[in-house]
Amino acid sequence: MFATRFAPSPTGYLHRGHAFSALTAYAAARAADGRFVLRIEDIDVTRCRPEYEAAIYEDLAWLGLSWETPVRRQSEHLADYQAALGRLEADGLLYRCFRTRKEVAEEIARAPHSAMEAFRGAPLPPEEEARRLAAGEPFAWRLSLAAAEARLGGFSGLTFVEEGSGEARLVQARPELGGDVVLARKDVGVAYHLAVVLDDALQGITHVVRGEDLAEATHVQRLLQALLGLPTPTYHHHRLLTGPDGRRFAKRDRSETLRELRARGVSPETLRRQLGFD
Repeated sequence: MFATRFAPSPTGYLHRGHAFSALTAYAAARAADGRFVLRIEDIDVTRCRPEYEAAIYEDLAWLGLSWETPVRRQSEHLADYQAALGRLEADGLLYRCFRTRKEVAEEIARAPHSAMEAFRGAPLPPEEEARRLAAGEPFAWRLSLAAAEARLGGFSGLTFVEEGSGEARLVQARPELGGDVVLARKDVGVAYHLAVVLDDALQGITHVVRGEDLAEATHVQRLLQALLGLPTPTYHHHRLLTGPDGRRFAKRDRSETLRELRARGVSPETLRRQLGFD
């Protein structure tokens, strides 16, 4: 059965851009007589807040959306993500990286490869790694592209279907553009890439509908699906909503929130019509 989802992070109040994305996914589910799933992606404990999560439910209900219950909250399923991380580690696909973000940026700047490609590293010699661990130095678990490529026999077989342009097309995944991505770190636990592919599989998501700003993330997520033996959804990366100044709506830019729209008397019918959902 067709199933899609809206998966916000409770790190701020929802704005028009969120409403457009939620309504796009909801309309796709209704048109296909399928499932619409709401997921709360709250694994970043340093930024997520209960009041923002409560506002998500309130805002979406105000928009006229309904969803399956219970809602999956990522913070309640950390064991699932750790188990997946453990599988990748046991398969020799991860390594501990002790470099700081600054050191990684400097390494990328020095690298002879294309500027389009990101950081690629390697495990430390066992003695040095043991010394750093004993000293309590922080590290991140990175996915080794070299090990992943060897495991799969190359990346040429990694593809996904993209419907974002209105016509379905087969896309060749290029996980090398993301480099050796971080999959876990002490301060925020597992990373978005790992949690999202596992959640989509566990919740039976067949179509991922999200903004085009996340299109690049699909490449490494397709790789993780292959490494973990998970199904690959069809993807639809919709356009990003922009304001009168041409800038896309974003929490960090303090875009007008749905709560503020409601407070100044804007009705959900008016907002849906403005966003193209009559």
